[in-house]
Amino acid sequence: MPDFRRITLADKEWIDPLLRMGNLRGSEYTFTNNFIYRSIYHIEVARMNDYYLVRSHREGGAYSYLYPAGSGDLRPVVDALVADAAELGVPFHMNGVPREGTAALEALFPGRFAFSETRDNFDYLYESEKLITLSGKKLHGKRNFVNRFLAENEGRWAYEAVTPENLPECWRMNVAWCAENGCGEDPSLAEETCAVKNCFDNFTALGLRGGLLRLDGGVVAYTMGLPLNSDTFIVHIEKAFSSVAGAYPMINQQFVSHNCADYRYVNREDDVGSEGLRKAKLSYRPAILLEKFEAVLKEPSGGR
Repeated sequence: MPDFRRITLADKEWIDPLLRMGNLRGSEYTFTNNFIYRSIYHIEVARMNDYYLVRSHREGGAYSYLYPAGSGDLRPVVDALVADAAELGVPFHMNGVPREGTAALEALFPGRFAFSETRDNFDYLYESEKLITLSGKKLHGKRNFVNRFLAENEGRWAYEAVTPENLPECWRMNVAWCAENGCGEDPSLAEETCAVKNCFDNFTALGLRGGLLRLDGGVVAYTMGLPLNSDTFIVHIEKAFSSVAGAYPMINQQFVSHNCADYRYVNREDDVGSEGLRKAKLSYRPAILLEKFEAVLKEPSGGR
């Protein structure tokens, strides 16, 4: 039986190699995302053979298991997760299952799982070259925003890498952004702010890379991310003042130029079902809409 326990920063040492082994592109497969949302989703982790296992649940909510990341025989690992759910007396749900994962589960356990796509959790992957050059007719609007920013702010703007020295300035900008966007009144933004604070508190330990945009000396945008797998870089956070025209496209383009040129894709995570976020992310014309599925055991693993 997997020995699940709450994730800690010290777990990064053994989790990262297993994630590299799995080489998955989903945003769930970063130590950082699992760590910064640990309190909200009560994230617990375990190792079985060469697989990284995650069990999570919201307060009072259903338990869920992440599709295992690693390598080797998947059958005993899934059997162990199903047994764990049975011991807890809860139905078995597995989330974050990639399309190839549904095929693997069906081949190993024919007819035992029901699969359903979870569109709100699909990740948006973009070709890094396209985000840097913004070339082509489909991205001319984004290119125009960047050109307008450059023209209107000539000699007034600067891009910098985020460092421990300028990190506090980014946090002050984040606090101001939250005040403008009602983070205190919006439960999802309040949860995101908690996760963002974890990134700031553990910026170096998590191995994050960041970039900021200054206008007249003040920070008007910042972003953070890190390498996800062998060909994909993931952007975890991006904030900009909407009052600064072109700040979002500019920080996006600058950060990718400075950090992602050696990676084929940039994963900008999911849209959590937000219509506004979905529209914004689709407007950048993703190269891949990374499908994810939920797998539910057709026979109950236990009853409560």
